[in-house]
Amino acid sequence: MSQIIKVGMADLNICVSPDGITTLGLGSCVGIAVRDPVTKIGGLAHIMLPDSSEIKNNSNIPKFADTGIEELIKQIVAKGASRQRLVAKIAGGAQMFAFQSNNNAMRVGDRNVQATLKKLKEMNIPVLAQDTGDSYGRTVIFYPENGNFIIRAVGKPEKTI
Repeated sequence: MSQIIKVGMADLNICVSPDGITTLGLGSCVGIAVRDPVTKIGGLAHIMLPDSSEIKNNSNIPKFADTGIEELIKQIVAKGASRQRLVAKIAGGAQMFAFQSNNNAMRVGDRNVQATLKKLKEMNIPVLAQDTGDSYGRTVIFYPENGNFIIRAVGKPEKTI
């Protein structure tokens, strides 16, 4: 029997097919789903901020795009996935408050998406699909077995990328 593993905010976890993995409440945060299509090992990170280098004494690795993605990949590979086969999908990065739109420092959603894409590119992990931006929160469920990344949002039709 398969289970759905929960990932909290500023957290990450991995799973093996047929299990799935989910996170709730992606507003400006970004959910990064990564998998090896052959071994069907995958994982999900729920990052809150783009860059750990601006924070002193940071002990929360999954909180940031740069360190969280590296740790997610490390754990997936340690479980038996091939680093060369990894692919990713991302969701979130919304601009939740209109009053923030003119202040680049406050555009956390956009900055999270850009930092996520940059880190995945640096690590040579292709992004197969994304559902990012706009002004609404998302809940996601990822299935490493087939790569389906299900996105749910209040008042929107469910979609799979």
